Amino acid sequence: MASARSAGTPIEFGGKIHTVIEATPEAFEGLDFAIFSAGGDISRALAPEAVKRGCIVIDNSSAFRMNPEVPLVVPEINAHALKNHKGIIANPNCSTAIALMGLYPLHKAFGLKRFFASTYQAVSGTGAKAMAELKQQVFAWTKNEAIEHNVYPHQIAFNVLPHVDSFLDTGYTKEEMKMLNEGRKILELPELVATCTCVRVPVMRAHSISIDAEFERPVDLAVARKAIEDFSGAELKDDPANKIYPMPLDYQGKVKCGVGRIRKNIAFDNGLALWVAGDQLWKGAALNAIQIAEEMDRQGILKK
Repeated sequence: MASARSAGTPIEFGGKIHTVIEATPEAFEGLDFAIFSAGGDISRALAPEAVKRGCIVIDNSSAFRMNPEVPLVVPEINAHALKNHKGIIANPNCSTAIALMGLYPLHKAFGLKRFFASTYQAVSGTGAKAMAELKQQVFAWTKNEAIEHNVYPHQIAFNVLPHVDSFLDTGYTKEEMKMLNEGRKILELPELVATCTCVRVPVMRAHSISIDAEFERPVDLAVARKAIEDFSGAELKDDPANKIYPMPLDYQGKVKCGVGRIRKNIAFDNGLALWVAGDQLWKGAALNAIQIAEEMDRQGILKK
């Protein structure tokens, strides 16, 4: 389904050609579930209409994430929250989901108290036009031509922008506050303290996040690494002596997120520093939505 202007467009999937239809309230009749990824305004308008018609909505926008009536779910962490759904399940922000793939297993081992994060976010998080702009700027640079920018407020090629999403009165951006607010909800830690700086970098795909975390209990590096190894959402890539650590190029199109550079944090007691990389289009968005649907099926929540 899409907007009226896209209705009739052929889409190939699974070896078959499907025709796009307009997303109207009536179009959700008879559907077990629908994954929404068309922005908050569309979700707010159509998700309740879909629910009225018996359709479960898995929403990829920010429209319902902080609604106390709507579960915000990362299946590896809080699949139990799905049982309390009232028709809509929210998918978290991409950076939040990726960060929690490193933080959650460590939280289970040591008890997360607070964390500091800096993101390195790929241009694909902004969309296809941003990816094209980065390519065009690099190409212009190689030809010594003038570099133009339209998607971002500044040149992104060979640059980093400490600006993702719009700024709030506090000086933080909306993206930065999502890490704290969504992290609290998913981890069920209402007193969790966190601060984040979100940065756009000239990488095509897959986000990386530097995290400094403080825990309630003393940390142990061997236990920390084992916790990551045993966690279904992550893989340990942590051998700096042999130049092995997670990089965005290695995590494009991968289900799991990579966690590495794990070390004791020298800035405070019971602290760890770590680095996480993951595909924000997969685990940070589409894959997590699919995993929610699969988990709902396992739990018998989806209609048969």
